[in-house]
Amino acid sequence: MNLADIGHLVQARREALGLSQARLARLGGLSRATINQLENGSLVDLGAAKLMALLNLLGMDLAAQTREPRTLALALLSQTASVSYKTALMPAALARALVDGALPTALVPQVATLLDEAPLPLIVAGVEEVAQRTHTPPKMLWKHLTAWAHKLQSPRAAWA
Repeated sequence: MNLADIGHLVQARREALGLSQARLARLGGLSRATINQLENGSLVDLGAAKLMALLNLLGMDLAAQTREPRTLALALLSQTASVSYKTALMPAALARALVDGALPTALVPQVATLLDEAPLPLIVAGVEEVAQRTHTPPKMLWKHLTAWAHKLQSPRAAWA
């Protein structure tokens, strides 16, 4: 398998996750042009570390095959967001808020922590899990997460 073949698989996975090239680039710390060149087969070299990080972010392995989705990603995401708080962020409440797009005031501290500190591959897996469970297009969930990040002024570059 060559870089052009991997690029086509990356594009299919990105689209299945409802990510734009720009959003994936921000999440992966790459330029949109690099993602575009990878997907259209014109990228000459990406470097092993960057390629592995990008594939990991998308839930793929070096063979560029989709790993089994984390079935507990939403629970792990909720737990990660709740570590420093007395009130736990319940997975069902997070899922409802992601689908609705409305961020309940009671969830703001945990969601701010999630947006700023949760591992990005875990966020991607959580979005995928919510999308599958609720039959909601992942693009909509990403739109809601991004809106929350802007509202809460998250300093994380992935949400810029």
